[in-house]
Amino acid sequence: MSNTLRIVYHYALARGLRKWKTRALLGRWQERQIIRQVERVREKSPFYREWWGDVDASNWRSFPLIDKTVMMQHFDRLNTVGISKDEAMALAGESEETRDFKPSVQGVTVGLSSGTSGNRGLFLVSDREQDAWTGTVLAKLLPGGLWKPAKIAFFLRANSNLYESVQRGKLQFQYFDLLERVDTLVERMETYRPTVWVAPPSMLRMLADAYTSGTLTAVPDKIISVAEVLDPLDRKVLEHVFGQTVHQVYQCTEGFLGATCRFGTLHLNEDIVHIEKEFIDPATRRFVPVITDFSRTSQPIIRYRLNDILTEAAVPCACGSPFTAIERIEGRCDDTLYFPHRLTGEAVPVFPDFVTRAVIAASPEIKHYRVVQRGNGTLEISLRLGGGEGMQQVEAEVQRELMKLGARLECSVPEIRFVPYTFEPGITKLRRVERQHT
Repeated sequence: MSNTLRIVYHYALARGLRKWKTRALLGRWQERQIIRQVERVREKSPFYREWWGDVDASNWRSFPLIDKTVMMQHFDRLNTVGISKDEAMALAGESEETRDFKPSVQGVTVGLSSGTSGNRGLFLVSDREQDAWTGTVLAKLLPGGLWKPAKIAFFLRANSNLYESVQRGKLQFQYFDLLERVDTLVERMETYRPTVWVAPPSMLRMLADAYTSGTLTAVPDKIISVAEVLDPLDRKVLEHVFGQTVHQVYQCTEGFLGATCRFGTLHLNEDIVHIEKEFIDPATRRFVPVITDFSRTSQPIIRYRLNDILTEAAVPCACGSPFTAIERIEGRCDDTLYFPHRLTGEAVPVFPDFVTRAVIAASPEIKHYRVVQRGNGTLEISLRLGGGEGMQQVEAEVQRELMKLGARLECSVPEIRFVPYTFEPGITKLRRVERQHT
């Protein structure tokens, strides 16, 4: 099959060539795909063969979990295309240095995740997998379908052959390097006038500022947030400035895991991955996803535990999709803060979403914020205001909202220190709520 035909085939599959009327039918179909995938992987990956022992493929749910640490540790024997970690790292590192993201090894694209947690992940994608990814992404994200002209602006810290592969026929694609100066990027946007923007929320906020100030006049048909958690504050500002729904993609080193439907609801891509929900707080529907990809074979992902907290939607989406609807991607498990319980002093987990809502509720003047919990428990809070109320007044309100949160959770709020807001997009991902160990 030629590469264009393969893309169109996967586009058609993701656009509804395959349809499941119920979750039960979807589940049965996924089960068959996973068993077939396990058998293929067992044959080709020495790591998985040993990792699973003699457990039968139909009992795949009892396989031990893996995570990024395990995957990177056993990279050479886990992948099925014979590429070593050193070789892949060298190529990915060179691409980052030269900003030339074209080279591949034995026809396999090598990419490097941005590694918010400090340990960066490698991903391998074969030509066949690249075509499948392209077809699926276009089906789920393009506003007018494959046959209508579109100009895509892709803002990322590192480009990849994977992203370039989106350029097909009437689709134009330009990569915008987040490490470039913002005014240079805005000038290019004015010339290119893209109809689809794909960028991290921190960059979208800068484009919104440029639009408000008049230096950027182009407005897209669709805005897609990627790479960072879409914070409720950022969503609200962007939707107000551009007068449209902000869509989301849930994509990481481990695959294309979710995308929004026409209603703007994020759905898990359960037509290409199976996701087990490891509930951490069933009452609030928060879970950690454990993913099994039944389509990738170069770097198989089977029962891989992510480090993210997702909140399942309380009701099904009006679009009628059987795929799990997600209310919010909350951030990383590592960014759950801890406050001491008032009576016992034991550490109580405070989810990032609780902190976000408390800060946003304090004042409509808050345009940007960050809350960082240091190793000693202290909260460092930085705010950027839009004018109106004075900083002292807003800081007092933030403190008051956090005290209310503490009372609700029966916790003492740690010491709070207010520091200047200094985040600049580009080099690192924006984490509005973060826990640091120092």
